[in-house]
Amino acid sequence: MKSGFIGLGAMGAPMAGHLAARGLLSVIDNRTRNKADALAATLGVRAAATHADFAGCDVVALCVSMDADVLQQAKALAEVLAPGAVVVDHSTVSVDTARKAQALLAERGIGFIDAPVSGGVEGARNGKLSVMAGGDAATLEKVRPVLEAYAARITHMGGTGAGQATKAVNQVLVAGINEAVCEGLALGEKLGLDPEKLLPTLMAGAAGNWFLEKRGATMLARQYTPGFKCGHLLKDLHIARGMAREAGIRTTVIDQALADYDELVQRGECDSDTSALIILKRG
Repeated sequence: MKSGFIGLGAMGAPMAGHLAARGLLSVIDNRTRNKADALAATLGVRAAATHADFAGCDVVALCVSMDADVLQQAKALAEVLAPGAVVVDHSTVSVDTARKAQALLAERGIGFIDAPVSGGVEGARNGKLSVMAGGDAATLEKVRPVLEAYAARITHMGGTGAGQATKAVNQVLVAGINEAVCEGLALGEKLGLDPEKLLPTLMAGAAGNWFLEKRGATMLARQYTPGFKCGHLLKDLHIARGMAREAGIRTTVIDQALADYDELVQRGECDSDTSALIILKRG
């Protein structure tokens, strides 16, 4: 199986690396050309000059930033991939965008799986991501060898768009946990508690969670290297709020997180890790 990978950011680069390690990766591409060239040299694969360089791929995975980027890539790949090939989108976009991409590719006999991931940069580096997939079950099985290169769990959530719907739920939970952890640790600082005692004590009880474990010490040290960027979570929360409003649920957590992360972005923290939220909580 020959695969390609487009989008070599903090998540995409290590994911591509896992594919290369299994001998599955043929060609990569990135908006920043020198990044693709450098990684291609490291991994021993080709850096694409044009989308035509993906023509021989059985699977092309995307890990890009915005809905428009996904549709742009889908349109370009539809022109060069052979019928029977599959595009797997690991980006976080709307359900509507996933369905548009699927329909566009289906016109050329090309499969599509919306497969957003969770697990952070650590999960990508360690090959332990959780993949929430939407689309045809048989198509998902076809690309499973690619996904298994960097995923600890692959779940078929339903038809096209179900993966993105699951990711919206995931991001609401992430945002709420971030709010609680940052507010709690800011309180702990103000109360003069020793972080070397506080963090393991909290982790050992009901308050333990991934964000506290992975980001607690760094945020208390005022280090906000991503990780997952504030600007990206802000974008995801806008998507989640749109879905939530259509569903008719209360959006208290989403609204608070949107307000907070918008303020952080306005303060110039767009590219900081989401744990920079503690800056606001400190008052």
